[in-house]
Amino acid sequence: MNDRRTAGATAPSLLVVDDDEVFRTRLARAFRDRGYDVRAAGGYDEALARAREDSPEMAIVDLRMPGPSGLELVRDLKALDPSTRILVLTGYGSIATAIEAVRIGATYYLQKPADVDDILAAFARGEAPPLDPPTSDYTAPSLARAEWEHISRVLSDCGGSVSEAARRLGLHRRSLQRKLQKYPPRS
Repeated sequence: MNDRRTAGATAPSLLVVDDDEVFRTRLARAFRDRGYDVRAAGGYDEALARAREDSPEMAIVDLRMPGPSGLELVRDLKALDPSTRILVLTGYGSIATAIEAVRIGATYYLQKPADVDDILAAFARGEAPPLDPPTSDYTAPSLARAEWEHISRVLSDCGGSVSEAARRLGLHRRSLQRKLQKYPPRS
């Protein structure tokens, strides 16, 4: 592993954004111990304020936070400074959100739990595809599964409000309720 504290080398600035204070603090400390210039934020507003003060070279963004999502933060951090390399971390991974994160500017996408070595390896891969190449026994998720994941994500983003989720999805509330009564389809 490349030690960032070698003579003459300056470690990049890093912004860690996660609403879980314990995780955020531990991750920030682990990066500081490796010589990184770390700033931490608990949500969208605080992260954007810190980035406006001094744009980070790298950012680690949690996907799901109260208020605006991590995807919105990725988009706005990239608008602020297109050279910022951003890694999205989430405990709620799906292919659709991984693709969306990379499409709007994330360098990589990792599922939690991820440690500092996993994160550094992901940044080192740079612009490589965010997903492992399919293996011979890989099967793509069914369309029904992808639809169910999307509906679940939108419902979660709406705080469980079926009416608001139906509005955002362009469905009638009763149609959405019927879809929600079904168990998630198998991949």
